[in-house]
This record gives sequence, C-alpha cells and structure tokens, in this order.
Amino acid sequence: MATGKIGVTTENIFPVIKKFLYSDHEIFLRELVSNAIDATQKLKTLSSFGEFKGELGEMNVKVSVDKEKGTLTVSDHGIGMDAEDVDRYINQIAFSGAEEFLEKYKDNANSIIGHFGLGFYSAFMVSKKVVIRSLSYKEGAKGVEWSCDGSPEYEMKETDKTGRGTDIILYIDDDNKEFLEQTRIDNLLKKYCRFLPVPVISGKEQEWKDGKYVDTDKDRVINATEPLWTKKPSELTDEDYLRFYHELRPGEEDPMFWIHLNVDYPFTLTGILYFPKIKSNIDIQRNRIQLYCNQVYVTDQVEGVVPEFMMLMQGVIDSPDIPLNVSRSYLQADQQVKKISSYISKKVAEKLDRMFKDDRKEFEKKWDDIEVFIKYGMLTDEKFYESAKKFFLLKDVNGNYYTLDEYRTLVEAAQTDKEGTVVYLYASDKTSQYAYIQGAEEKGYNVLLLDGQLDRHAVGMLESKLEKTRFVRVDSDTPERLIRKDDDKKADLSPLQADMLTTIFRTQMPEVKDTNFIVEYNALSEKDAPAVITQNEMMRRMKDMAELQPGMNFYGQMPDMYSLVVNTCQPAVKRILKDAEDSVESVVRPIRDEIESFNSQISDLRKRLEDKDADKEAINKQVSDLEAEVGKSREKEEAVIKEYAAGVANVKQIIDLALLQSGLLKGEALSAFIRRSAALL
Repeated sequence: MATGKIGVTTENIFPVIKKFLYSDHEIFLRELVSNAIDATQKLKTLSSFGEFKGELGEMNVKVSVDKEKGTLTVSDHGIGMDAEDVDRYINQIAFSGAEEFLEKYKDNANSIIGHFGLGFYSAFMVSKKVVIRSLSYKEGAKGVEWSCDGSPEYEMKETDKTGRGTDIILYIDDDNKEFLEQTRIDNLLKKYCRFLPVPVISGKEQEWKDGKYVDTDKDRVINATEPLWTKKPSELTDEDYLRFYHELRPGEEDPMFWIHLNVDYPFTLTGILYFPKIKSNIDIQRNRIQLYCNQVYVTDQVEGVVPEFMMLMQGVIDSPDIPLNVSRSYLQADQQVKKISSYISKKVAEKLDRMFKDDRKEFEKKWDDIEVFIKYGMLTDEKFYESAKKFFLLKDVNGNYYTLDEYRTLVEAAQTDKEGTVVYLYASDKTSQYAYIQGAEEKGYNVLLLDGQLDRHAVGMLESKLEKTRFVRVDSDTPERLIRKDDDKKADLSPLQADMLTTIFRTQMPEVKDTNFIVEYNALSEKDAPAVITQNEMMRRMKDMAELQPGMNFYGQMPDMYSLVVNTCQPAVKRILKDAEDSVESVVRPIRDEIESFNSQISDLRKRLEDKDADKEAINKQVSDLEAEVGKSREKEEAVIKEYAAGVANVKQIIDLALLQSGLLKGEALSAFIRRSAALL
C-alpha cells in the first residue's frame, strides 16, 4: 500500500472544489458518467486501431445506489487504470487524460467527452470519501484501489479486481443524502445523460404486479445512444423529427418547421432547432434550447450561444468546440461561440427565405405565428435584419400580405405627402378603429394592421431603415390631414365665432381621468362627421415607449392628450354656430367690444413703455389693472356662452359620437348618451 499527497498547489483545493468549482452540486453525476463514457470510447478506439486485441464485451456504464451502505457507484468496462495512470491522472489535479489521448488519436478517435480536467473531483462536492477500484486493459496489469477522504491525503494499494474497467464509489455525506434516492439519480441521468453514445444503466425495468410496480431482472437503460441530430437529414422523415420533438417537449403542439444543423468547418456543430407555435405574447423561456457537448448535456442557459431572439425556438445544439470550463461562465465572450451564434442565425434566415420562395401562400398562412420571432430578430440582430427584409411581410386590414418592396410600390403614388415622404397608415385595433380605417380607405388609402406586441418597436425600426418613410396611425388625425398633400384648408371663422364654438364645445367635454382635450377646427367635407377625436402620433408614441422604458417616466406621467377636431363645413356644426350667434351674439358682442377696447389700451400702454422717460411703474400698474378687467370680461363672456351651451343637446351628442367612435365613451357617460339618443328620437 502506498500513501501520499495529491499534487496540488494549495491545500485548500478541496474546499474550493466542494463549494465553488461548480455552481450546482448535482453536476457531479454528469462529470463521473462522462468520464466513464470517455473511458469506454477510448477502449473502442484502441480496439479499432488494433492496440487492444481482447474481447470488448458489454460496453456500458452502470450507476448503482446502495442506500444501506450509503454509496453511489459509477462503473464502466472501459480502458481502466493501473497505479501509474492513477498517479498521473488522479493525483495530479486538472491534468486531463482526454486531452493527451485526443492529441494522439485526433484523426480517428471516437467522441471523447471527458476533457474537463477537474471532472472527477466534482465527486467531493457530495462525498465524505471517494474510492476508485480499477483494472487497466493492459496485459498483465494489476488492479489498483485509490481512496481519499476529501483531504490532500490519499491511500493507494493493489486490489483483486478481475473485471476490466473502473468503479468510482462515492460515500455520500450527510448533507447530500438525496443522491441515495433512486428516483433522484434517475432524474439526473435523464437530464444529463439521456443522449450519451454508450448505454447508461440505472436500476431495473419495472412492471405492474399485484397493484404496484416491481423490479424485473432486466436492466433499465436511461439513454438513447443515437439521438436524431447525430443522423443525416436524408435518413430522416418528418415523422422522425416530430417524434423527437415530442420527446423533448411532451404535450406541446406540433412545431411549424425545424432546422437540422450539420457543419464541420470552421467549427463542429450539429443539432435540431424547432419553431413552435408562439402565443400572442412573447414567451421567452430560457430553457427551451439544450446545449450538449458530444451528446453530454451541458446547460439549457444558452445565452450567447444562440442569438437572443432565438430563445423562442426549441431543440438541441451539440458542439465539442464550445469551451466547457469549470465555471461555465465564459460563453458570451468566446470568439468561437460568437461564430456559432452567427452561423445559427444565418441558417435560420436561410430556412425562412427558402420557405418564402418555395411556397409563398403557405408562408403567409404561417406569418401570424412567426412574425413575432422575425420582428424580434430584426430588432435585435442587424445581420438578421438584412436577411429577413427579403421575406418580411406587411399585412393590411383586409388580410393581404406584401413584402416591403411590394408595399412601397402599392402606396407610393397615393400616399406620398407634400414633403416627398411615403406615409404608411396603420391601425392597431381593427375593431375599435374601424371608422378611422373606413375614412382612410374612402380617401383611396391602404391601411396596415400592426396589432402585435412588438409592432410599436417595429414601426420605429422600419422608419429608420426605409428611405423617406413615415408611419402614421389611422386615428391620429382626420382622413384629409393624415397625409398632407398641400396646405390645410383653414376654417373660415371670425375670432368671435371661434371663441363661441370653442367655449360651446369645451364646456361640454366630459371629465376623463388623466386625459386632456383641446378643440380644433377644420374645413372638411359636408359629408364627414361633425367632429372626430384624434391623438397626436408622436405624443402617443412617447407614451407607449414610456410604458416600456423606465427612463421615459416623464412622458408616462403626462395626461393623454386628444384633439376634438370640429368640422366647420358640416351642416350640424353650421346650425350650432348660427343658433349661437342668433341667441347670444347680441349679449356677447358688447362684452367682446369691451375686451377689444381694453386690449387696445393695453397695446398703447406697452408702446409707451419703450419711451425712456416713461413712468414705467405707473404704466405697468395700468396694464395690470386693464388685464384684470379683460379677465373679468372674458369670464362674463364665457359664462353667457356656457349657460347657452348647456341647453344645446346637439353639442353633447356630437362630442359623444366622436368619443364613441374613438372608444373613449364609457360607463356613466355612455349610458347618458344612450338615454339622450333615445330622447332625441
């Protein structure tokens, strides 16, 4: 028997391993099984080269739980070790035998996965003692037993082990007794080892007998040794891909399509990515894509390995070129990983482009399910945008689809404003904005439907990318003013008429929480509505962005601003103005003359302030007094008009019709409108 100290640079290595080497203690089982697979693959490689001439026998890895003894054992029938090997690969921490082996057999070696260096020592995260019993494949080799209690001290001696291979026996410590439960071990093996290339055995198959499940004599194989992504696409059918998908994501709907990745230069990458049906909201789950290294499960946190927008996809990717350092924390910074990420993005774009070109009608049918993914990609990945703009579709309110080039050709003639900018009109709610859509279509305009969660961002993106293009929501102005082709036709109102109409309409506007209304006038067609509610496009966008970006809280706290645009050419409005003039002008006119007289005096006084010899204090006092008189007169004028307006039912009706059209008439105000409408009938 020999004793010694493990070759480490510090005696604190074991506490580091136990607490900090891996973020999750359960990873130890993956590392030990991976090493066992590695040993098995090595022997197969040596056999194929004729360097091992014996019988391979059963080439599997077995994981056994002995709850009574408190042990968990990982056994293989692979290459095994002698005393020299143990001293070299176990006693010298972080010297990876796989790296040396790969270098020697790099052109023909089977997949060697155990190149993590410190993998074996992860056993000490859950063990108070670890024993290795091993017999090398080498002719005349003697069995060796190595044991260590988690300190730098170890013992090594000969043993009578007769079967080739290695047993790693873990004496589980008191804090980790969960790893002596068969169910827990089985779940971990299914998570980490379900696609390993060598059969992994854990427990026995069970059968239902006498009202319960009982073990049979048949070993239970946990894994599928030839997962779908390791096969050639030409060998597989759609049924194969769908079956594999449902193994990965049981209970989910069939995916819409999939991409089989298979590249061996300038890096090695295989895998299958599925595109699921996405719900109306963006459902980014960061455990949809699983990362493997030579069929060993590594993680489902693949940020950096795949572009952010592809988190919507599901499936597996497998690459031995992704660095698997012990902290697993350098993926995003690694240049090779960035190349892989770019390649995956490119392949997805190529797949979508091919689908679009091969069967556009079928692509259009899928559009509502995939547009969130495509828009998300275009917003977050410049290269993907450049590829996707060829198959990106715009859908109008009538269900017609257009590419970006097709749509510009469609609307350019009719929807170019006086500045030469092409205006893309859009609705965000086809039902509530129906009247606005109808008004635009009657002008000969086409209206897009942009009702998705990302469309507010997509509008800004497209405006920045497309030359001389502006997006305007269809309810942001009257149909005549949505696309300004010439100067607006001004309402022909005198100052008194404008003041009377403003007071009449403003005093009848309802109180809506966190909402302000201003009254505007426009000389529209006699056939148009007497009034419409609009909301400024840029102000609405600022409010929308404030909901998504905390730094824009200033806009979010501002009240909603709407305009009541009164059509001065509409007969009902003309009647309201004429009736007001007939009813109140005789009372208001003297007040207005008085206001104008005061204003004239104020103007003259302010001119006198320019005289350097003027008594500025006295003049300012006179101006202040006159301004106060103007204020009183205006209050008197407004009171007269307001009293009159209260009895004009048509004004309230016109306002409520405009509010109803815009979806702002609700609750008590809506009930009052219905009662008033019934009374007017």
